[in-house]
Amino acid sequence: MADILGTFEQAVLLSVLRLGEDAYGRAILRGVQERLDRDVAAGAVHATLERLAKKGLVASRLGTGTPMRGGRARRFYKVQAKGVRALNDARATANSLWHGFGWPLKGYF
Repeated sequence: MADILGTFEQAVLLSVLRLGEDAYGRAILRGVQERLDRDVAAGAVHATLERLAKKGLVASRLGTGTPMRGGRARRFYKVQAKGVRALNDARATANSLWHGFGWPLKGYF
């Protein structure tokens, strides 16, 4: 089994999956903020995307520049097969940890 993904890495990868072909930095950031229901620094998302790319979990490509962005291109991301396996491993680990407990936790204190 590979290293287990942290919650934030999972949120970023799942945001990329949800966005499909439209997965670029700012859209990924909005998706992560929405799912985690908190403000997130753009730099944290970009650093995480870079780390995930180094691990081979995501790949990126540059799109074409647009006048709205002053000719600058957007970088688009795609989850690789290794990223899907890592997400499945993370989910299986969480399910295993919670096995036998009801949700929400009650009556333990």
